[in-house]
Amino acid sequence: MHPSLADVLELDAVRRGQPRVVAGADRLDARVRWVHVAEVADIGHLLHGGELVLTTGIALPDEPDRLRGYVAELAEAGASGLMVELGRRYVGELPVALRAAAEEHGLPVIALARETVFIDITEAVHARILDAQLDELRASEQLHEIFTRLSVEGASPAEVIRQVAALARRPVVLENLAHQVLAVETAGADPAELLAVWETRSRAVRPDRRTAYDPASGWLVTTVGARDEDWGRLIVVGGGPPTPRDVVLIERAATTLALARLLDRQAESLERQAHGTIIAGILARAYADPAEAAARARALGVPLAGRRLLAAVLRPRTGAVPAGGSLDGPADGPAGGPAGGPAEHEALAALAEAATAACRDARLPALVGLLDEAGPQGVRVGVLISLPARADAERALRQIADHVRKTCGTGAVMAAGSVVESIRDVRRSFLEADQVADAACRGSGDRFLYRLPDLRLRGLLHLLRDDARLQTFVERELGPLLEYDAQRGTDLTRVLSVYLAAGRNKALAAQQAHLSRPALYERLRRISRILDADLDDVDSCVSLHVALMALDSVRRPSP
Repeated sequence: MHPSLADVLELDAVRRGQPRVVAGADRLDARVRWVHVAEVADIGHLLHGGELVLTTGIALPDEPDRLRGYVAELAEAGASGLMVELGRRYVGELPVALRAAAEEHGLPVIALARETVFIDITEAVHARILDAQLDELRASEQLHEIFTRLSVEGASPAEVIRQVAALARRPVVLENLAHQVLAVETAGADPAELLAVWETRSRAVRPDRRTAYDPASGWLVTTVGARDEDWGRLIVVGGGPPTPRDVVLIERAATTLALARLLDRQAESLERQAHGTIIAGILARAYADPAEAAARARALGVPLAGRRLLAAVLRPRTGAVPAGGSLDGPADGPAGGPAGGPAEHEALAALAEAATAACRDARLPALVGLLDEAGPQGVRVGVLISLPARADAERALRQIADHVRKTCGTGAVMAAGSVVESIRDVRRSFLEADQVADAACRGSGDRFLYRLPDLRLRGLLHLLRDDARLQTFVERELGPLLEYDAQRGTDLTRVLSVYLAAGRNKALAAQQAHLSRPALYERLRRISRILDADLDDVDSCVSLHVALMALDSVRRPSP
């Protein structure tokens, strides 16, 4: 940063000359790029702009018109100011014509009342300029190291924005080309105030360069993108005119964001990340005030305040993700790979985009994002639908579900929680949807949409799975058989489950268990003996069937 004229006037070498501003006092913020000593009248053609001209005035003309021309030439060349030592050419004060012309052209003029060693002034100013340039170089190197590390580590946009805000000490916003907020770091500012009517305010800021400062809004803005594919803007909010370091900071951050997008074409979109961050924040109670969540969502074009809210979760059915990531049906064998692998992420991203398109077609604003990879439910798609006051929630939900099913096939389930009236209750709706999805995703059949009542007995058992009384019931009914299988490596518990699920139809059960009828009969006799239960008795079979369904729920991790 070059020193201003005001800074130059504070230097000891200048103060010794008893400086007095005689014209252009309102322009002392002009930056001094260099100091030029010149005792000639036709100096304009020797200047490049930003120079502070020092002179004793001995070569200046007497005629007022020529003095005015001298000043006009300096102003036209972009000189930052004129400093004249009194005593050799002018005694006491400078000519009126010179001062009047300087005021007219906005050129600051400083008179030095005492004899001054010009070399002392040039050395002091130039040392100040070189120190500032060295500081800028060091700052640029520091920013280069910080953002190179972020690029190498694959930092998320939120992490990059957080770093920019920490370095700038001001709020930072990343938005898309539709002026929706993808990521924001408030730097202590009130989120609701910062993001209020964001789209309207942002559209009013239209810089004519890729990086520019908008004085009206106080925003420093740069375009984010690469290879002629611009996709957003990075904005540092407030703080006055930017320093060169601020410009380097925002441009380096924009490059990091653009590079990350180029290197990770398969990752979920920034919009999905932004939506998922807000939903995750609500679930984790990360927002001290629900109004902050509402403000962030509103900046993404999704109103939450004063709306009815409905949470839904989409998950692939167990074993339904083949190697290619499609959800058209169950996978054959282990092709789907481990949970959370690339194929599952690709399938979940497809679900998220389908849900986004479905909500858009239904004209329902919604947050849609991937949630909680490390959570007990694993990765899943979270949807928070914002319903108008008179909207039919059930109809809207079925419309969205039909669209997603047509797009993604039958290899997934969609589970919905209850409609709630405020952001504070959204977590409860999501927990309910998670529980329903967990119980439904391993079920049979090709049903896609589930609510808690749709699970019937299985849903009840799922909700009660942490109850010690239910666990005791399972052990009482099935404990001996489970112990027998564990000790001998048999699969009698599975055979019993297949038999009861087939409605005690032995022919059908043998077919589904891939056993001959004699082999099935022998296993059923052994099960009956181990459990001391009559498998022809309806009440005994009902009790065992309920115990098997409860066992299925108990063995799954709790949300």
